[in-house]
Amino acid sequence: MADTQAVDAKAERRAAKLAKQISAFSKAHGGAEAQVAYLGERGARIALVGEDGNWGNLVAATYPIAEQAVRKAGITVHEEFDGEFAAKVKTGPYEWTRMAGIQLGGPSNG
Repeated sequence: MADTQAVDAKAERRAAKLAKQISAFSKAHGGAEAQVAYLGERGARIALVGEDGNWGNLVAATYPIAEQAVRKAGITVHEEFDGEFAAKVKTGPYEWTRMAGIQLGGPSNG
């Protein structure tokens, strides 16, 4: 039982740290919304989109830790990264050249 409590305390600390980062992002960008995606054994990705269109990602060790972190941060969480939520993301020349790479004459990824 002591091992379970240690694991729970560690997960709680990880969620609290992520919640603090999420809250800081939200504050810096006029609010934020999120979507949590399962990454398999690597854990879960928390995609954040600020009200100003800036975006970022955080990775949690497990899906439950990611869910707990966004709950603690008190932001809106979407089931899918599509529709109106995805349309809030603003991208610039850097993102377009990195995502498209050589297809658009941008820098190669190698």
